[in-house]
Amino acid sequence: MKKVLLVLALIISSVTFGQNDAKAKTLLNEVSAKVKGYNTIAIDFKYVLENTSENIKQETRGDVTMQGDKYKLNILGITRIFDGNKLHTISPEDEEVTISSETGNEEGTVTPSEMLSFYEEGFTYEMNIIQKLKGRRIQYIKLSPMDSNATIKYILLGIDAQTKHIYNLIEIGKNGTKTTLTVNSFKTNEPISKTLFTFDNSKYKDYFINKLD
Repeated sequence: MKKVLLVLALIISSVTFGQNDAKAKTLLNEVSAKVKGYNTIAIDFKYVLENTSENIKQETRGDVTMQGDKYKLNILGITRIFDGNKLHTISPEDEEVTISSETGNEEGTVTPSEMLSFYEEGFTYEMNIIQKLKGRRIQYIKLSPMDSNATIKYILLGIDAQTKHIYNLIEIGKNGTKTTLTVNSFKTNEPISKTLFTFDNSKYKDYFINKLD
């Protein structure tokens, strides 16, 4: 869950990185301006984690809908709803609902409400290769962490040159792990239910309610 949220944060970040490649900066600013102009964003994505030396390959799909600070995220069988005040984490497998304030204090955790500001610093960047994928012209930007102790070796951020939306993100770890998040659909400004970000207690009467604060 933490890893998925971390990658999602980069996928739709309104990022401002250090002073490096001017063309890359211009493209990132265009992506940022697009994101800031939307009232709602709904993303359906595919997430793949691979480590060939450990013979590991895991795939999953998920979706997230956001409006301002509020969001609803479905991933790995778990639903997370943040109503702007409280975070409700719903686990049907455990029949448990955990209610907490969304503090982001847990190490390695990045929440969707932080996606527009989390990575404002900490990377150098440069234009990378251009690929044609599924009829799209994808321009990659290579992001390298400034912190020499970072677990990330580098990140390739793929941007659709026409729409200025993120197409995918490829993260290479120093331990050889490769994580790829591909956006299957990126919908904006669509009508959403007024209760989408509201937790309905009546649906979970048989669940254990765990209030952390």
